[in-house]
Amino acid sequence: MVFSYSDSVYPIRADFGEAHRAYWHELARPGCWWNGAERVAIAAAVRSARDCGLCAERKQALSPNAVQGEHAHAGVLPTVAVEAVHRITSDPSRLSKAWVDGLAKQGLSDAAYVETVGIVVAVVSIDSFHRNLGLPLEPLPKPEGGEPSGYRPPSAEPGEAWVPWIRPEKASGSETDLYFGMARVPHVGMAMSLVPDAVRSMGRLSEAQYIAPAIVAMPGRNQPGRALERAQIELVAGRVSALNECFY
Repeated sequence: MVFSYSDSVYPIRADFGEAHRAYWHELARPGCWWNGAERVAIAAAVRSARDCGLCAERKQALSPNAVQGEHAHAGVLPTVAVEAVHRITSDPSRLSKAWVDGLAKQGLSDAAYVETVGIVVAVVSIDSFHRNLGLPLEPLPKPEGGEPSGYRPPSAEPGEAWVPWIRPEKASGSETDLYFGMARVPHVGMAMSLVPDAVRSMGRLSEAQYIAPAIVAMPGRNQPGRALERAQIELVAGRVSALNECFY
């Protein structure tokens, strides 16, 4: 069984395996803007970025724009998408709105960019979980057939994010469930809402790996079934974010 975690020397809650298996199933299926093969190729690019010489050279440069070149890839994705995946994975603290706008000029739409970000975030978090436990990475899933839906939520509009988003008061129709009943919605969640399924996927992973989305904006609420209290969880999360140079 994938994501069984039976070989871990540490006890792993069952909901980790359930959440990770569910995401792997989603990853293999067509999304809004990428088909199954392209989504799995994005995940593969996330993994290859860790050992990418070009990424390492750019990371050491004063500006990533000072180092030119193209990343090696299998040809499933357009070059601009591969570039986006590698930069988001390897050097996220130096991303900028100008860079995102430049991707759009090269043919990567704002919505395709958001879906790409969602995949990168999910795969990095799942793979990091394995690496930190000393477990082998799970093989990527076999892509399923079908075409992307091309769905763009009509209520998405420009705001403070670099891409259009859905404000909580505008989340209606098929997006009514989008923010998991949160009274206040963190911007990091809203920023993914141009691709609603990316928000839903992030929420399901968050419930296992962090806390339930519905209580994210309630700092006094503890997550049932956790060995750590909420304040301890936030201390660990904040420290890890700092070490990873989290832009947000």
